Amino acid sequence: DVLVLNHYGKDMVNSLTQAVQFGLSDKQVNGKDFQIVVPLFSRLMAQGAGENIKGIFGSTNWNWSLKDAGSQAFVKSFGAEYGFPPSQAAHTCYVQTLLYANACEMAGTFNPCDVIAALEGFKFDGMGNGPTEYRAEDHQCFKDVLVVRGNENPSSQFDLLEVVDITPRAKVEYPASMLGGDLGSCNA
Repeated sequence: DVLVLNHYGKDMVNSLTQAVQFGLSDKQVNGKDFQIVVPLFSRLMAQGAGENIKGIFGSTNWNWSLKDAGSQAFVKSFGAEYGFPPSQAAHTCYVQTLLYANACEMAGTFNPCDVIAALEGFKFDGMGNGPTEYRAEDHQCFKDVLVVRGNENPSSQFDLLEVVDITPRAKVEYPASMLGGDLGSCNA
């Protein structure tokens, strides 16, 4: 059996803490270990959950331990400025700022409708975990997904999640028509 804590922030911290206190992380069901999974981890959530994070599986969009050139350059410059490695949130802000600036440059304007058009179907790489695409049909962003586990023996207060696998983008993509709906038109 699996308990999926599909919420974020303090709600996840409280739920995970309670699940561990109730003994669910050590429980067996039908001879198999019961699993607790957090679909989207952040450093703040991991710090908030403290010891309860150890051994808990989840996913994250990025981790400062990645060895690709783009991640290492960001970790180095962020660390030089702030004295510690960047969080997923810091990485997301950095990447989104670069993407927005690039989209404005490609569009030749700050007009939101033109910026949206520049991002539709845009593909890029070098920002962490592999090639990424903003799908034009539904504006979903697809890239490889990091599978992480709460580190049993962290080397620092920042080494809370260890990357144990990378799920290829092709395995997490779904058809743009799956959820239906219409994005509508841009209101310039």
